[in-house]
Amino acid sequence: MIVVAGEALIDLVPQGTGALAALRPALGGGPYNTAVALGRLGSPTAFCSRVSSDAFGQALLDGLSASGVDVSLVQRGTEPTTLAVATVGADGSAAYSFYVDGTADRLFEAPSALPSGTRAVSFGTCSLVLEPGASAYEEMMRRASAQGVFTALDPNIRPGLIPDADAYRARFKNWLPSVSLLKLSAEDAEWLGGTPGEWLAAGPDAVVITRGGDGLTAFTADGEYTVPGERVEVVDTIGAGDTVNAALLHGLAVRDALSTRGLAGLGHAGWTELLAFAARAAAITCSRAGAEPPYARELEG
Repeated sequence: MIVVAGEALIDLVPQGTGALAALRPALGGGPYNTAVALGRLGSPTAFCSRVSSDAFGQALLDGLSASGVDVSLVQRGTEPTTLAVATVGADGSAAYSFYVDGTADRLFEAPSALPSGTRAVSFGTCSLVLEPGASAYEEMMRRASAQGVFTALDPNIRPGLIPDADAYRARFKNWLPSVSLLKLSAEDAEWLGGTPGEWLAAGPDAVVITRGGDGLTAFTADGEYTVPGERVEVVDTIGAGDTVNAALLHGLAVRDALSTRGLAGLGHAGWTELLAFAARAAAITCSRAGAEPPYARELEG
């Protein structure tokens, strides 16, 4: 099983142009999208979070279940669901403003243990910023790593949520010894500072950087591996990075490569095939509105 830990929220997606365009609620949150994508790809997946008992929270749980994701680790609370208002640019890129004060997911508490058979745990996005939940997720990450569980981190930086950029950057560096796979966008990498080589030296076995339509590059101790992006008519990019994250984890799982040794054994052919699969999955997500990751059948062949 792959456990995805982090927030679930509602994206409010504009249905036209201008500040007063109608907003359509959509299920979202980086970790949530990653869990849904993993479930649709066929990986046994569990979601670990704290979700509101309001109508939005129930819709989020229903969406996970519909994609085959185990929700038994989800905590519930009476606080409202976090809202993210999306702004979609002319090129389909998305930016967000957040309504997070007093919301349910901020009060997450780390579980006492991971489910039996957990092969990997994935972390990222708002859940590693908003306290007190952020410290609970950090505790969960460090504990999983200490137990030898494969850990994946997608920072998915949202600058508007980070009150002290330098403090966050320092915290990010302190996470790296507990991270097996670091995945981040080129924009995230620029904001964080540093280089793939520096990040690898700090702990991760592999670093994957996405560059939108220009493709993906994996950096390892043995070399760099790059694939181009898949050309597609972009509706929006909501959930594209989360789909990449899920596709990488799914691809590693089916190759029995969720380990330091497994990553080292991929080589050029393995990494190229894996990155191309992730690029293809993300392209499908970009071809439709909102975070709608593909199902395994859409990627066959």
